Amino acid sequence: MTPGPDYTVVVPTVGRPSLAVLLDALAAGGGPLPREVVVVDDRRSPGAALLDRAPVALADRTRVLPGPARGPAAARNVGWRASTSPWVAFLDDDVVPVDGWAAGLALDLAGLPAEVVGSQGRIVVPLPGGRRPTDWERNVSGLERACWATADLAYRRPALQRVGGFDERFPRAYREDADLGLRLNATGGVIVRGERVVHHPVRPAPWWVSVPLQAGNADDVVMRALHGPDWRLDAAAPPGRFARHAATTAVGLAAVASALAGRRRATAVAGIAWVAATAELAWARIGPGPRTPGEIGAMVATSVVLPPVATAHRMRGRLSLRRRLAAPGAPRPQPAGAGIRTA
Repeated sequence: MTPGPDYTVVVPTVGRPSLAVLLDALAAGGGPLPREVVVVDDRRSPGAALLDRAPVALADRTRVLPGPARGPAAARNVGWRASTSPWVAFLDDDVVPVDGWAAGLALDLAGLPAEVVGSQGRIVVPLPGGRRPTDWERNVSGLERACWATADLAYRRPALQRVGGFDERFPRAYREDADLGLRLNATGGVIVRGERVVHHPVRPAPWWVSVPLQAGNADDVVMRALHGPDWRLDAAAPPGRFARHAATTAVGLAAVASALAGRRRATAVAGIAWVAATAELAWARIGPGPRTPGEIGAMVATSVVLPPVATAHRMRGRLSLRRRLAAPGAPRPQPAGAGIRTA
């Protein structure tokens, strides 16, 4: 029987109950077990123990390390740097490996040429049957099409060492994976898509969840500074709606300024343009959805707020760019061969 790959699983977590589900699924799924499971506790106030128990199959292979509470990029760096195996398989704490995931990983990694530095798993987002998905559910389902999503991605440890791992200046679960993929590509590394599967359930979220997500606009400023104006194309990232958000915000501000100046005609023109742009955004989010009263109300209310919030975050990103680029947490590449083990 051919031995499986020598790999470590790294899971950053903020203590969600789904962590136990993940570990149970990993233990029960069959296939070659990891050399180690490194769980990085990234809670700001850890308090109670993170794990009451580890599954029996993983009990002597699981350890919990404290994280710096600076986001998943920093937590993943703690995990992979503490590992020694040639492969590091990153899993998010809210995914569920399907039966056979470990065997699938072994097949995905078997015989990969040296230029292949990573293997991405296939992410399936289960959506409710019998109705159209909500805006939030569609947002999460975008993971199925994302490139280099670290919800399930195995990297060669030497490749991570070569580029210095994740950039900790990305504080959210947003763009840190694309940044790493672009840096690995720049060194000639190739990331392929494997056949193993994890499920990513849609966790409950408040109706205004789309508003705080706009903070990612500040991260997009950093991506442009680090990787140039074509970074979206290089990372296969969708174009987004920021240009429309900025235009909507501009006409809204123009309507307010005209009203304060007593310019009725200009106020009317700018006001009509703002209403039209806001209605277009709301319908773009309502149309594909279930169109229930609650969903319609949430989409209308948040569509009024999203453009100015997105614009404010983009401006904040530009104003703070120099300080953010100078902040601690930039990748620290290691010399070729330093501590590197090959498969």
